[in-house]
Amino acid sequence: MNYLLKHKWLLFALITTLTWGVWGEFSELIQQEGFPAGMVYVVWAFSMVPCAAVALYIGGRKIDRSPRSLLLGMSAGLLGAGGQLVLFEALRHGPAYIVFPFVSMSPVITIALSLVLLHERANRIQTAGIVVALAAIFFLSWQDGSGQQAEGGLWLVLAAIVFVAWGVQGYIMKFANRSMSAESIFFYMALTGVMLVPAALAMAGPAEAIAPALYAKGFFTQMLNSIGALTLVYAYRYGKAIIVSPMQGLAPLITVVLSLVFFAVIPGPMLLAGLVLAAAALVALSIE
Repeated sequence: MNYLLKHKWLLFALITTLTWGVWGEFSELIQQEGFPAGMVYVVWAFSMVPCAAVALYIGGRKIDRSPRSLLLGMSAGLLGAGGQLVLFEALRHGPAYIVFPFVSMSPVITIALSLVLLHERANRIQTAGIVVALAAIFFLSWQDGSGQQAEGGLWLVLAAIVFVAWGVQGYIMKFANRSMSAESIFFYMALTGVMLVPAALAMAGPAEAIAPALYAKGFFTQMLNSIGALTLVYAYRYGKAIIVSPMQGLAPLITVVLSLVFFAVIPGPMLLAGLVLAAAALVALSIE
């Protein structure tokens, strides 16, 4: 624990990995209960609001309002939230078993930009951890392709947009932390998320009747996502983007473990390889 308190970036990164991993498992469960996929974005966007309120409280209710801060904060938000909307559309046209592994490799963009533009460097063990983490992310995102067919090539273009958008977002979150508060960055991320709700509703089509209890489950499930997003901003504030970015991508490790422990879902060869690689990557990335 003392090591985590001394290395704040690691503490926040691990919280993100944990919350996103649990969120992944709960998201699957509520969708099995009938929560419409088209409403996931809407519920997520509004779940960002209470987290933004907490962030503002931590930051003394101060928001960076300079043109530079506004540009950086809104860019981070639009790339993240906009990427989610594009991903939904990509999944309508393309097979999830290809789209998810492709999009999950977005840390490659963050790492490349941070190496070139921010001149970040890692020690030998962490460098090995980055490579292993990227391999683990790919394996953990692998999905069964049975029965899924691609519709033309539009899905590939849309998936590429998400891949680039989320990779650039990670870089901007790190870059923005150099000149503005983490709390302000998250505030703008929440703001842009809510701003895109009308677009999400239009994409979702006619609203389906959902029981209030299921709405509540959906909201609190998405709160896990939002909490992870907030701690991710703090992780970028205190840590190197080339380390934080691949670590956040290891969240499916938690999801797979939860499925194994609580539902006796035995992982296939690809997921099993991902589990082993992810465990090794987490250890290597944590060593300074």
